[in-house]
Amino acid sequence: MQDASYELAGAKCQRGRQISADGFLSRPVQIGRAVLNHFYPPTCLNCAAPIVVPDALCAMCWRKLRPISAPLCPRLGLPFEVFLGPDGLSAEAIANPPEFDRARSALIHNDVARSLILRLKFGDRPELAKFCARLMLAAGAELLQEQSILVPTPLHRTRQFSRRFNQSLELARQMHRQGGFMVDPLLVRRQRPTRPQIGLSARQRAKNVAGAFALDPEGIERCWGHPLVIIDDVMTTGSTVSAITRTLRQKGFERIDVISFSRVVIGGADPI
Repeated sequence: MQDASYELAGAKCQRGRQISADGFLSRPVQIGRAVLNHFYPPTCLNCAAPIVVPDALCAMCWRKLRPISAPLCPRLGLPFEVFLGPDGLSAEAIANPPEFDRARSALIHNDVARSLILRLKFGDRPELAKFCARLMLAAGAELLQEQSILVPTPLHRTRQFSRRFNQSLELARQMHRQGGFMVDPLLVRRQRPTRPQIGLSARQRAKNVAGAFALDPEGIERCWGHPLVIIDDVMTTGSTVSAITRTLRQKGFERIDVISFSRVVIGGADPI
């Protein structure tokens, strides 16, 4: 999968150009979409109920989402019930300071967010990344700079072969297409297969991914001096993005943030 401003084969990072709504392609695209919607009416990405516009949720599913917004922990992005001041940290950030600088997530990982991610990962629905990326761009706006490079969490080649695509790469691609941010999918690679993290404790998760990542020497040169933003689908304990961050820090990268679609919060759907 390759477009004019995203060269995966050479991992060439370029800032994407967006065609404005009044550009010369807008009219044919609008006509084409109208014809497509006539024969294939858009449906909710979660429950398949009829909706007006494609790549969206119905009103009922939308109301079930739990967006993460201020007040929140400035390091981990965990939601607070009350504002604790600009430097007020969560208990997790104080007890176990993260390897990365800051993390932001679009949603609390509840039933609807889980359903969307499972469909994206295992349901052969990469088009869901368009909706997810839209929310991630809004949630991570303060982390993203013009020179930021998005670094998708890599899969081991055997798992990517069986799954056919990497959901984190699909999210990063959509963030590139919608926001114009650079992506380097080859900077970080998973050098050994790891167990699925589901069902593992925090300590087991950290051990599972310890030493699992390595950097591409040419990728280091491409990305040197840029602020990096690791892209992941779900943050649970943060062990995977922390392992990637440690690998990047060892090679001298300084500014490293994280953006994910959803975040597991202690207490389920309620803020901590």
